Amino acid sequence: MNTLFSLTYWRDVLLTALAPAIWGSTYLVTTQFLPPDRPFTAALIRVLPAGILLLLLTRRFPAYRDAGRLLILSALNIGVFQALLFIAAYRLPGGLAAVIGAIQPLLVMVLAWTVDHRAPRQITLWAALAGLFGMAILLLSPQTVFEPVGIAAALLGAICMATGIWLTRRWQIDLPVMALTGWQLVLGGLMLAPVAWMVDAPLPALTRSQYTAYAYLCLAGAFIAYGLWFRGINQLPGIAVASLGLLSPLAAVLLGWIVLSQALSGTALMGLVIVLISVLVVQYTSVRSD
Repeated sequence: MNTLFSLTYWRDVLLTALAPAIWGSTYLVTTQFLPPDRPFTAALIRVLPAGILLLLLTRRFPAYRDAGRLLILSALNIGVFQALLFIAAYRLPGGLAAVIGAIQPLLVMVLAWTVDHRAPRQITLWAALAGLFGMAILLLSPQTVFEPVGIAAALLGAICMATGIWLTRRWQIDLPVMALTGWQLVLGGLMLAPVAWMVDAPLPALTRSQYTAYAYLCLAGAFIAYGLWFRGINQLPGIAVASLGLLSPLAAVLLGWIVLSQALSGTALMGLVIVLISVLVVQYTSVRSD
């Protein structure tokens, strides 16, 4: 059956899409429930317990030859990315922080084009560029708060995620998905631990809602979401996976609207719509061309 109309393929798409949808709630949870100004601690608590749990469940070890590659993937997908994600979450509105990830599909295409010598279809390239245009409209909205550290963190995080997607598909480390997820979460968490200890203030006495928020970020945002995400990377075209990352801003904006009564101006809303439409087009055309 043509992949474009395969129920199995679209089931994989929907399962993978759950991961960025869950990640879109990170911004709301961080700003409303977590202790302030502790991005590295939040990232550490999110990933390390989930990784340990996955390793206890899977009990699989990577081959020695894959050790170096696994460390690089752990840094890109978890350690560095999660640190940058929470820096952006503390400093930027949720929708803005997530929408900057529009650069991911274009970066994946650039890597595939320049390194793998796989030129994207023209319509896919134009759709990705339209996503960047929509992102620029959103960033230039009069309501946008230009916090340079937050914007830089979001951009660098998008670069890490795109590179991690590309390398994960390129290297194909010989581990089951759950074991691969667990090792990356543990190794990424160990990278975050000394930074959290040296940079962040110690945690205060936590309230019940703060314990619940950390548990949600760990179980839903890491244990479940990363398992689905890495499964999707193995099953779907790389550009298609990257484009699904734009469901994160949709979730962030909807949660901000429903929970915090946030609103978007007409200009910002137009930019967001352009970004989301471009992602749908990238998804459609990457299926046809992969």
